[in-house]
Amino acid sequence: MSKPRYLLDTNSCIFLLARARPLLTGKVENCSPGTIAISAIVCAELALGFGTGDTKGKVALNRFIGQFPVLPFDEKAARFHARVPFKRGKLDRLIAAHALALDLVLITNNRRDFADIAELKTEDWTKP
Repeated sequence: MSKPRYLLDTNSCIFLLARARPLLTGKVENCSPGTIAISAIVCAELALGFGTGDTKGKVALNRFIGQFPVLPFDEKAARFHARVPFKRGKLDRLIAAHALALDLVLITNNRRDFADIAELKTEDWTKP
C-alpha cells in the first residue's frame, strides 16, 4: 500500500458518499490504494452526520471509511493548529492543521475556506 499524499475534506467525502460529483469520484478511483486518507476529524464529522441515523447510513459510512486510512490527529497536528489562523467553531482549522502536519494535499471544493492558510496545499477535484 502506498503512503498517503492526499487528505479528503468532509465535503469531498459527502460528495463521494452521494456519488454527486463524477469527476471527483473518477479521480479518487484512479489513485493508487493508500494514497488518499481521511483525518480522524473528518471521520468524526461523518460519524455525526451519517452514523447516528438509520442502519443504511451507518452501513454506507462503514463501507466508505473502510476504503481509506483514517489518520489519527496527534500531537504534531495539534501543534500545527497553533499556526493556522483561528476561526471559532471551524473544524476546518483542525483538518487544515492535520494536512499541514503530514504534508498532504487537502482535497476540497471549499478552497475559499482555506485561502488564508498560505502554506496549505489544496486541490478541487470536482472541477476539470
